[in-house]
Amino acid sequence: MKVRCEKESLLNGIQTVYSTTTLKSTLPILSNILLETKKENIKLTATDLDIGITSDVEVKVEMDGAVTLPAKRFFDIIKELPHNKEILISAKKNNTVYLECENTFFKLMGLPKEEFPKLPEFKDKDSIIIPQLLLKRMLAVTAFSMSYDQTRYVLNGVLCIIGPKTIKLVATDGRRLATIENPAQLPREFEKAPKKIIVPTKAVSELLRTLGTGTEARVVLNENQVLFNLGRTTVVSRLVEGEFPNYEQVIPKEIKDKLKVNRDNFLLAVKRASILTSQESQAIKLELSRDKLVVSKVTPELGESREELNVDYKGSDLAIGFNPNYLIDVLKNLNRPEVELELTSPERPGVIRTGDGYVYVVLPMQIG
Repeated sequence: MKVRCEKESLLNGIQTVYSTTTLKSTLPILSNILLETKKENIKLTATDLDIGITSDVEVKVEMDGAVTLPAKRFFDIIKELPHNKEILISAKKNNTVYLECENTFFKLMGLPKEEFPKLPEFKDKDSIIIPQLLLKRMLAVTAFSMSYDQTRYVLNGVLCIIGPKTIKLVATDGRRLATIENPAQLPREFEKAPKKIIVPTKAVSELLRTLGTGTEARVVLNENQVLFNLGRTTVVSRLVEGEFPNYEQVIPKEIKDKLKVNRDNFLLAVKRASILTSQESQAIKLELSRDKLVVSKVTPELGESREELNVDYKGSDLAIGFNPNYLIDVLKNLNRPEVELELTSPERPGVIRTGDGYVYVVLPMQIG
């Protein structure tokens, strides 16, 4: 193999796939990146066997071929090479790779392509197309509610319900739940038989990191895996197996007396109150009265804070406690000037609905 490429393009490609490599595996090949020529591109691939990512980098191919290189060393070398310069990569038959850039020369020992695990192949039969920015927004307002508790593995991801005429995402960790639904033009097979899949946490994190670099995402399904084709980048992942709980039964019915509050002001007040939380005393207090909201926190060994906000509220007086992080997560991801918060009692969940298919449910905490 022999190719020439620009440093910045190659570095971006390595950064796209690098996080999938692992040094902890008993298989040394999983700490490597596969490089293989593909027309006028070099295709970079990394996998940990649960998730695989590929990135196509535009190069000048002088000789076809393939080799794998240790990801960290390869990344560190390319990162330190001179900026805006051409790099020559040449691999010999014994998997020795030479990297040349201006007056700099490196030799790296690689492993053969044959040892690298093959990513699964997909047929386009069960596939949908969705704008990348839409998919990224839907993930951004739900993914923070995913669980990372390995004993509840079925919650370690985002539930995707595709069909009959919408795409819906749901995530929950048992203490909060986020769901969003958007209309979608779907192939007829999804209208006849909607599909449910659970995309695992690591794949969701990779998608949030890489979505938005292109215009459309093609999502292709097979029995227990999913592929996201994002143009020059492809993410392939195993699916979480199991039955997602019935999330609809935990979403309260909508109420009339809602608290309307400026999102930025509310977010900043919650952040400030959270400064005085501790491991033993996590909850902040929200006190509601007519057109007024008081956000406060009292931790005897640390101190106390109190902040008053002007709001639109005509309901009954109420005091309720919440984990501030659960409010911060949703408020910083909602792109709107105002939010409406539904509160009914200190023991009942709080709900945020945006009117465009998004619902967030969060359980209260004791403040006594």
